[in-house]
Parts: sequence; structure tokens; C-alpha cells
Amino acid sequence: MPAVYDLANRGLLPPGFALVGFSRRDWADRDFAEIVHDAVRKYARTPFREETWRQLAEGIRFVQGGFEDPEAYVRLRETVDALDRERGTMGNHAFYLSIPPKSFPEVAHHLSSSGLVDREYDDQRWRRVIIEKPFGEDLESAQALNATLESAFPADSIFRIDHYLGKETVQNILSLRFANSMYEPIWNRNYVDHVQITMAEDIGVGGRAGYYDGVGAARDVIQNHLLQLLALTAMEEPISLSAEHLRNEKEKVLEAVRLPENLAEATARGQYGGGWQGGEQVPGFLDEDGMNPDSRTETYAALKLFVNTRRWADVPFYLRAGKRLGRRVTEIAVVFRREAGELFAKAHGTDMGANALVIRVQPDEGITMRFDAKVPGTGTRVRDVTMDFGYGHAFTEASPEAYERLILDVLLGDAPLFPRQAEVELSWKILDPIEQFWDSLPEKPEQYAPGSWGPESAHALVERDGRSWRRP
Repeated sequence: MPAVYDLANRGLLPPGFALVGFSRRDWADRDFAEIVHDAVRKYARTPFREETWRQLAEGIRFVQGGFEDPEAYVRLRETVDALDRERGTMGNHAFYLSIPPKSFPEVAHHLSSSGLVDREYDDQRWRRVIIEKPFGEDLESAQALNATLESAFPADSIFRIDHYLGKETVQNILSLRFANSMYEPIWNRNYVDHVQITMAEDIGVGGRAGYYDGVGAARDVIQNHLLQLLALTAMEEPISLSAEHLRNEKEKVLEAVRLPENLAEATARGQYGGGWQGGEQVPGFLDEDGMNPDSRTETYAALKLFVNTRRWADVPFYLRAGKRLGRRVTEIAVVFRREAGELFAKAHGTDMGANALVIRVQPDEGITMRFDAKVPGTGTRVRDVTMDFGYGHAFTEASPEAYERLILDVLLGDAPLFPRQAEVELSWKILDPIEQFWDSLPEKPEQYAPGSWGPESAHALVERDGRSWRRP
């Protein structure tokens, strides 16, 4: 809701834009508008303007009903038909399904049978549907979910939202690589030693224990967020920035991903234990309210993958995600090969670090370059230094929230940042063998201390290769 308001505040929504809420709650239009108003006042990125709010509020409606109630969908159709007449929306409707995946078949059926979704389209109107992850829990369920959605909507009208892809820094990966001549020539196996993609959270599962149990870190964020970041990092230059061309190149990368044969050495998983973190005592994963004490669900996952293309042959991509880690951070680190000559190291015994380019996705969006420089003085000692670019310092205009960009893309009908079904299936083909391997193991995931950087098995995963995880 704050994202919708921010779009309106920036003049990016038409004056006739309308918004209809649908749920079991017994609200009137006025009640729903008040809920939206409070959310907007509290969370909107742009300043609150009464004029903008009044214009938006004129198009806010609410329909009470359950997913299983056919009459509720009739009321919904009557409401949007009235808005088409009153607001001039001409039958252009986007359905945002923020609902449990188990409800998709029932909702899709009723949307179709009630006439809310017409299979016949013309140049004057469209029907689109937005869904949030999870896009299934494995390849088979993802295919079943897609079949359900395509029973009501054409494939090109289904938008699978991944808010990570709406972040400015993620979008900037393309401009960093393809708009600058200094990076692309060294963005390959000849110069890159390895790539690390990290998504760390410093919180536990909290009130999401019921949802998280049985899902885990790999299904929750690696299958979607991190594999999408891998695809953008490793893809070839697309013909254009259109949705079709971007998706084609991402799919080529995902199709080329190869798992090592020994998954015991190429993967690691863990569960956070209880203890002290940030000056407070926190419960372990198995002690969270509502958690099954025998749960084998991982709160930390690490993988080593290869992209079997000429550009990336034999370059390992290390992916890790976890909760209750040292700090909240998401980053992509491209670590370059060490200088072969090592002139300074041989002459003066200096242990120089590897050069790296780090793309910070959150929370401090920006890019850091790490390189070696001479320490001031009469000697020739060298140490690591960083050169930093931060969005907040370089640009006076604040970055739009991810949902602003993504919702606007849906309304415009060109959504290059949304994965299509082929990407979803390719991602599950990568993760399913790992999940099956973990399910075959007799032991639970290894415990790790809150505030640490994961279990020992995760450190061993990279240390076997003579490398180490970055400490962001």
C-alpha cells in the first residue's frame, strides 16, 4: 500500500486508478480506506500529501468474502464493473494474490467462473495476475501451480514478483557490467577466482515458525533470490533490456548450472542455537514458539555451484543464506585471481589480499572495490584499501522501493525483472537434488551460535578449496 501511494505521489498512476481489497473481514469501504491511510502515513517513502491521498481514496473499495464463496466473486465483479464506469478504468484489472499457495486453485477457479477473468482479450483491456513466492516447494508442485494459474490467465499475463529484483542495486548489476568498458573484459574465468553471494539476516524466525518449518533457508531464499542474483551476475549481454531478452539470458545461465558430484562436500546446512546476540539472550530455532522440537529444517544453507559456460568454466559460485548471523547484509562479491608475479609479496613479505568488487544489495546499497595500495612511508609495504560508491551519497533523489518499480511494471505490461515459469523450473531443478540429498541424511542440521557466521561445515566447504568466506 505505501508503494501504491508513492507511485501516485510521483504522478505515475492515472487519476482514475482504483484499488479493491478482498478478504473475510467485515469492513466497509471507509474502514478499509482508513487501514490503508494509516499504513501509508507510517510507511510511505515520499511525504504525505493530502491532495494525493484524497485522489487515491476516491477509488478505494472493499469486498467482504471468503475464497470459497462464489457470491463474493460476483460482488467483486460488480464492484470492478462499477469502477470501470465511474473511474474510466476500461476493464484493465491486475489481481494481486497475496494468499497461501494452497488457495490458488480455488481462487483461480472462481476468478474464471465468475467472469472476472476473460480469456478473450482486445487492444483496449487486459487482465493480469501477480503472485508472490513461494512458487511451489519443488519442481513438481511448481509445475502444478503454473498449470492452475494458466487455467485462468494466459502465460504472459502471470507476473511472479520477486522484490529483490526491484532493488536499485540489483538492477545496477546490468549497468555496471555492460555500460562500463573497464569491467566486462575481466568478468570471466581468466581473471575471476570465485564469486560469493550472501544473504544474511541477524534475526530468527520469530512468529513465522509455523511457516518456516518444512521450508528452510534454501527453499525460502536461495531457490529464488540468490539464484536470480547468480543469473544476473553470470549472464551474457542481452540484445536489449526488454523482458524477453533479459529472461532468455538468465535462463541460459540457470540451465548451465552444474552441481558438484560430492554434495556432502559442496553443501552445508545448519540450525541456529540459543545464546546471546546483540546483548540479549535469544532462543534457539527448535525453542521458538510453535516449532517442532524434532524439526530438520535448516536456518542456514550454503552451496557450491558451477556455471558450465565458456566464460565461467571451473569458477565456483558460493551461495549462502541464513538467520541469526553476524549482521543483516545481502551482497555479491566477485573475487579476482591474485597477481601471478606477487612482486611486493616476494620482495617484502607482504600478505596481500585478493582484489574484489562487492555489490551491496542491502542495507547500504552501493558498490565497493577492494584493491592493494602502498602504505605511506619510506618503505613499500602494501595493504588492502577500499573505494566505495553509495547510492545515498551519489544521488540526491532517494531510490524507489522495490515494490514501486515492480507494481508499475505490471501495470505497464513490460516486466523485465519478473521471472517466468521456465526460470522457476530451472531453479527447482538445481535445488531439488540438494534437498533430496539432505532428506537422505540421518542427522539433523549442524547447530551454530547466534551472531556467528554459520556452522563449521559451511566454513569447511570453502576452506577445502583454499578460500574463505568474506566477513561483510
